[in-house]
Parts: sequence; C-alpha cells; structure tokens
Amino acid sequence: MQERSSVAELANSLKRELDRYSPGEKLPSSRALVERHRVSPVTVSRALAQLAAEGLVVTRPGAGAFRARPRTDTPPPGDTSWQEVTLSADAATEVVPRAVDASGVLVTLSAPPAGVVEFNGGYLHPSLQPERAMAGALARAGRRPGAWGRPPTDGLPELREWFARGLGGTVGAADVLVTAGGQSALTTALRALAPPGAPVLVESPTYPGMLAIARAAGLRPVPVPLDPDGVRPDLLAAAFRATGARVFVCQPLFQNPTGAVLATERRPEVLRIAREAGAFVIEDDFARRLVHEDAGPLPRPLAADDPDAVVVHVSSLTKATSPSLRVGMLAGRGPVLERLRAIHVVDNFFVPRPLQEAALELVGAPAWSRHLRRVAAELKGRRDTMTAALRMHLPELSLPHIPSGGHHLWLRLPDAMDESALVAAALRADVAVAPGRPYFCAEPPAGHIRLSFAGVAGPAEIEKGVRRLRTACDEWAA
Repeated sequence: MQERSSVAELANSLKRELDRYSPGEKLPSSRALVERHRVSPVTVSRALAQLAAEGLVVTRPGAGAFRARPRTDTPPPGDTSWQEVTLSADAATEVVPRAVDASGVLVTLSAPPAGVVEFNGGYLHPSLQPERAMAGALARAGRRPGAWGRPPTDGLPELREWFARGLGGTVGAADVLVTAGGQSALTTALRALAPPGAPVLVESPTYPGMLAIARAAGLRPVPVPLDPDGVRPDLLAAAFRATGARVFVCQPLFQNPTGAVLATERRPEVLRIAREAGAFVIEDDFARRLVHEDAGPLPRPLAADDPDAVVVHVSSLTKATSPSLRVGMLAGRGPVLERLRAIHVVDNFFVPRPLQEAALELVGAPAWSRHLRRVAAELKGRRDTMTAALRMHLPELSLPHIPSGGHHLWLRLPDAMDESALVAAALRADVAVAPGRPYFCAEPPAGHIRLSFAGVAGPAEIEKGVRRLRTACDEWAA
C-alpha cells in the first residue's frame, strides 16, 4: 500500500511539472528524480511507466523520458451498436443465456485508490509474500537446461509428483495436470463435467469467481445451504434429486466466505450422496496452505479418501505466494481425466515452463517451509487483531464463525442495514470491503460483508480500517 501511494504521489507531481517542458523535451534523469523527490528508483520507474501508459511521456531505453507530443490524428469513434443485436441474438438461442459478469471477481482483484485500507483483497500483502525466495527460484529456474523450451502439456513430471504427494496414495502423478492457477483449473473442470444449460450444485454462499465461471459457461448454479459444519448432507441429497445435477462444487476446508470446515462425519456422506447420484464433486482446496497457527491437524482432502474417483481436485500455489505465481493443479481419475486433459490443452496449450520450474525451485527450497510457518503465525495474529477490533468498535455486526484458516472474516449485517449503502459509505471513509451479495447465486438471507485481514500491511492498518468502518456505519445510521 505504501509503495503504491508513493508511485501515485510522484506521478501526480510529475504531471504538474510537465508544462515546464516542450513536447519532445527530455525530463530529468531517473537519478535526479530519485534525489529530488527522495523516493526509490523502483518508485520513479513505476511513476514514469504510469505517465507513459497515459500518453503523457515517452520512454526510450538508454536515452530517458521525454514529454510526449500532443496527438492530432485521433480517429473518429466507430459505431459499435450492431454488437447489441449480435450478442442478444446469441443469447436467444441458448438454453441458459450466458451471463459474463466479472464484478464479483473484480472486487478482490482491483486495487482501491491510494490511502484506502484494503479489506477487500484476495491475496497476501506483499510483506507476507516470499518475494526473495520467489526471485531466487525464478533466477535459478531460468538457468536450468531447457527451462525456456516447450514443457509437457500435462506439466513437468516432478511438479505433478509434488502435487500428487499432497493427496495421499489414491492420486498419482499420472492423474495430475498442472494449470495456470486455481481459476483456470475450475474453468476446465466445469466445462468438462457439465454441458451448457445443466444445473450445477454449489455451496451457499460461495466463491463469486466460481459462480462467474459457471454462468459464463451457460450453467445454472443451484444453492445448497451451509451450517457451521459445512454443507448439509440432507439438503445436498435433496438438491441432487430435485435437479438431476451431475456436479457439486465445494470448498471443504476453510470455505470462502464462511471459513467453515466440512465436519469429519459429513465427509463420507457427501461422497456417498454424490456417488449414488452419479455425480462428480469438484473439491476446491484453495486454503490448505493458509492454515492458522492454532488450527491443529487438518483433515485430508476429500480426494484422498475417494476410491471410486468421485472427486475432481483443484488446488493452487497462488494464494500462499503471490497473485502472479499462477501455478495450480487439477486431478481426476478414470475416463474423466482424458476429458479434463483435452479441454486443458485446447484452452491453454500448457503452463509456461519457466513458471513451472520456478514453482519447483520454490517448494523444494528450505525457505518454503519457513514461509508457510510465518504465514500461519501472521494470519492468526491478524485474525485475532481484526476480531478484537470488530468486537470493540462494531459489536452490532455478527461474526458467527472465527476461522482457523484462510484470510478473511464473514460478517452478517443487522437486518435493517443496507449492504450496498454500507459498502459505499465505507469507501467514502477510505476503507474498501467486499459486499456479500455476489457470494450468493440466489436471494441472500441477509446482508453480509467480507473483510480480508491478509491484504493489509499489518495490525495497525487493521485497527485503522475497523475504526473507519465504524465511521461508515455511523454515516449510514445518521
């Protein structure tokens, strides 16, 4: 957050100074800007890149930055109104019109303005990311023989073996495909297992990115409610009977957004119900590496206790490392694997080999286990800080479950409180929160917000953000 703020401030300062230079005239050198503004070379480089993207300066490698010449040949805008007819005609021929809506995903991907506390994030703050270890892994990977060549379409054998070891003895390396992160794996799985127009059972509430994938593929998400022990088997069985669905998507460990863990006694029940319905279970195991220090032993993945290959398993390294380390996996056994493989190849060809090599270097280094231990301790401390701050400053917001893994808290709003109005008031108070509505595929039972404690700089910023949220609640009530 501090680096992003420095870049914005420097970019604004340079904009104000541009009138001193004629079009085409050279700006001061990067070294001069570092000394004048007392910022790092990285900040100068990013600020100049921002001005270049806005068309205000032109950068020339080895020569410097120059004020851009004004554009005089802007072409007139074209007429795109024909597209409305074409796109609506496509929708009219579909059994379930595709709804390509990324708004629920963009809430966690878009960085808020400088100075806003980022409680809406979906990734670790840079201070929690293993940046030095990743940089070293990427450097070593780039020097490996053949590192820039074409990889196997299924992924590097050593990386597939590493992923498979986390699933017990049931799943082998031959059952694993390396994917470009968890989102790509979920997309492949849903496209492979459900034809357009088909129902797909989902937890309610659930991850908006998965709902967006399903709707974009023309599928019909059908909610199955959760309680503190995860999905309710009785309602899952009823949903299979009522819809004829052949796919159920779930997050059994630290579910997003509730943080629930599927109870031990329910786990075989879920697999039995799906098997009797002739259905697959897509297990999104996104948070296993985001366990908190006080969690205790974790349950095994559903795929580890699945002799009949009901489970298609998805996991990723991204959440525990960096949003840019987009390396994940997809595992399935039996005839379904060939369909998963075919769609994966058609959509992606393969994951870039340098990224796979870097992932192998990272997870094989001693720094990897140290990083996971540090993240476990940091997430617990941040969770406790946010929980205490909410209880002190916002006791009217209900916190039904305190998770022992993941990076966020799920809060229920009072019945009279308008969710959209609160989210807007929070942004005016310089704190960004994720609204609850996108997590439901049907009518939500109440208003909710999701607060991430992992995407901020530390406990002090958590305290500040909660106080600002208090201000937003007071504004809404006024």
